[in-house]
Amino acid sequence: MDFDDLLRRYFGTSDLDAVTPGGQAAGIDRMLVDFGLERDRGKRFAIWSLLYLLGAAPDLEVAFKDDADREAARNFMDLMAAAEGE
Repeated sequence: MDFDDLLRRYFGTSDLDAVTPGGQAAGIDRMLVDFGLERDRGKRFAIWSLLYLLGAAPDLEVAFKDDADREAARNFMDLMAAAEGE
């Protein structure tokens, strides 16, 4: 899944700065529903990643049953933390 496609799907734009707080909350709600229903591991990870960036991601133990998926999520979190530190 392309990042801009995810933004357009859930927020109607690829510019998050243009989304109202209410629009962001509604988009996050839709993402959480889709995350719970999605069975494709890659799509689930993409949705979780965007939720993480928005501060709304479910805990790893709840979000991912597979150890490899949880480890990938931890790596993503570490990369984001390192990028913030630069």
